[in-house]
Amino acid sequence: MRGRGKAALLIVAAILVAHLLDSFFYNYVTYDDIYNRDWGRALRVLGFLPLWLAAALALWLHDRPVRGGARAQLLTAAVIVSGIAGELLKLVFRRERPGAHEGHYFFRSFLERPFSSSGLALPSSHAIVAFGAAAMLARLFPRARLVFWGAAWGCALSRVAAGAHFFSDVVVAACAAWLVSWLLWRSFALRERDHAQDTGGK
Repeated sequence: MRGRGKAALLIVAAILVAHLLDSFFYNYVTYDDIYNRDWGRALRVLGFLPLWLAAALALWLHDRPVRGGARAQLLTAAVIVSGIAGELLKLVFRRERPGAHEGHYFFRSFLERPFSSSGLALPSSHAIVAFGAAAMLARLFPRARLVFWGAAWGCALSRVAAGAHFFSDVVVAACAAWLVSWLLWRSFALRERDHAQDTGGK
């Protein structure tokens, strides 16, 4: 319980600090034609859901003869649930993109397009999918976790540099995706433990 409390405090602190840094990132961390560069497009595609579904399929084909499909299922669940969580959070927070309001916060009324996330930015959809993949892959392949998290942060910061998101949009995405991954991992571990108990550890 103590560990969960620390994690919750760290998440809250990270989100608060990110909001304090939004103005700095909007004004100084910019790269207008980032997506006209090959490396910029490569970073953006890390937030593309079908990419990770294809990766999960490859992992399933690799694992199936020996391990079964558990790792592929976890990766698939992580990116899909993270993406859904991102869309739902957008509908709750309703903060629009920074470029539409010259870097100022603007919140859309709940009466205006209540079920459309178009133009909403908190959290970033690209970032939350990239972080969802990174968070789960880091658990599945812990020795490579710096690579996964680094790639996800590259995707997230490219969205900030392009002016599509506040820094806090991608930090919230990272925190939400980490939480989704933790819940899925914990659920999987509990299910595996119960299965082992039911089969007598065989």
